[in-house]
Amino acid sequence: MSAPRLKVVLTRRLPDAVETRMRELFDAELNLTDRPMNRAALEMAVQGADVLVPTITDVIDADLISKAGDRLKMIANFGAGVDHIDVDAAVARGIIVTNTPGVLTEDTADLAMALILAVSRRIVEGAQVVAAGGFEGWTPTWMCGRKLWGKRLGIVGMGRIGQALARRAKAFGMQVHYHNRKPVPAMIAEELGATYWDDLDQMLARMDLISLNCPATKDTHHLLSAERLARLQPHAILINTARGELIDEAALADAVARRAIAGVGLDVYENEPAIHPGLLNHANVVLLPHLGSATLEARQDMGDRVIANILTFRNGHRPADRVIPAML
Repeated sequence: MSAPRLKVVLTRRLPDAVETRMRELFDAELNLTDRPMNRAALEMAVQGADVLVPTITDVIDADLISKAGDRLKMIANFGAGVDHIDVDAAVARGIIVTNTPGVLTEDTADLAMALILAVSRRIVEGAQVVAAGGFEGWTPTWMCGRKLWGKRLGIVGMGRIGQALARRAKAFGMQVHYHNRKPVPAMIAEELGATYWDDLDQMLARMDLISLNCPATKDTHHLLSAERLARLQPHAILINTARGELIDEAALADAVARRAIAGVGLDVYENEPAIHPGLLNHANVVLLPHLGSATLEARQDMGDRVIANILTFRNGHRPADRVIPAML
C-alpha cells in the first residue's frame, strides 16, 4: 500500500496549472472563491492540514500556530516575504516554514523602475489628461517632469531586488547609492558602480530618488519616520515596492500635503488594502494595487517553488527554501 497523500490546504486561489499539479500530487484543498480566509477558517485549516500554503494576506501568528493540530508539519508560503508568519512560534512547534525567494526578483525590480519612470516623467498624470480629452497639442513648458540621467538613486536594501533595480538604474545613467546592513561584495559594488552608506540618514539627505527594497522586520517598521522623511530634499521622489510598514504613511501624507516631497510611487501600503486618504488624488503620487510579482511567469514560478518545497519535505529532506529565525 502507498502512504497516504499529504493534506495540503491552499488559502487563496493559485494559477490553474499550480492547483492542478497540487491535486495530482497531494490531497489538496483549494480556495475556489479566492476570498481571504477569516480567522475561523484559518484555524480549521491548521487543525486539519499536514501542510498550509498561505499568502501575504494571511496572518499566521503565534496564537494561530498554537491552535494547530499535530498533523501540521509545514507552512509553505506562496511568496518571498514571511513577515506575516511567526517563524519563531512555528519552529518551536516543530513546523517547517518555507518561502519562494528569487522567483519574483526581476519582476519587482521592473515595477520599481516603472514607478521611477512614471513619477519622474508624469506618465500617469499625462495619460489621464489624454483620456479626459484635455490634450490640446504640444507646448514647450507643459507637463515637464525630470530626467533620470545623472540623478542619484538611493536604494534601501541591497538584496536580490535592490541589486536588480541597481542594474536597471545604471542602464538609465543614474548614479547608484545604497544603504544595507553591510556592504555588498566588492565585485558587485564595482559592477553596479554603487556607493555604500552605512548611515541611512546621511544618504537620504543627498539623494534625488529613494527606493525601498528591504524586508519588513521589527527593526525596519516605520524606517522612514516623520523625522527621516524630513531629511529628504524637496525635489526627491520616494518609491516603495517592498512593504508598506516601512513608511509612516500618515507622515508621508503630511509631507505630500506640504509639498515637502516632489513625488511618490507606492505599490504597497501600511494598512493594506486600506490607503491613507491623504495620499489619494495627488497628481504627483502614483499608487498601484500591489503588482510587484504580478506577472504570469512569476506567479507560476512561485507555485512551482511551493510544490518543490513540499515534495522535498514529503521525501524526508530539508527544503532548499527553509526559513529559520536566524535569517530574519
